[in-house]
Amino acid sequence: MVVHAQYIKDLSFENPNAPRVLIEGASQPDVEITVNVGAQLLGDNQYEVTLNLAAKATANDTALFLVDLTYAGLVSPQGTPDDEINALIMIEAPRLLFPFARAIISDCTRDGGFMPLNIQPVDFVAVYQHNLAQQAAAQTNN
Repeated sequence: MVVHAQYIKDLSFENPNAPRVLIEGASQPDVEITVNVGAQLLGDNQYEVTLNLAAKATANDTALFLVDLTYAGLVSPQGTPDDEINALIMIEAPRLLFPFARAIISDCTRDGGFMPLNIQPVDFVAVYQHNLAQQAAAQTNN
């Protein structure tokens, strides 16, 4: 697989209760993280793979921060058999993009006045299998 480009497609950071939460300090926050992967064929065997990471931190029912990042890469699965392209695009490409997206999230939370959020590695095989199961369930219901 060749990665031709990688880039921030969308980034949002909200610090809704600043400066109060920064002045008062907060107890250990509860952090909820969601991960989604998508891909779109652009033509000429090139795909745009999108990795969406969203994190919401709360403490004592008070929102500390919300960060939402869509990080993308333009990739080509050169030399990959056709029956393996989907898995390659939906597992390997996000795995390559993840460290860069994680660093952006960490920088955003740090620059927002909080401790850097270090998102743990993601099992993209499990994400892929979960998405396949959801698609199969949706087709069964239709």
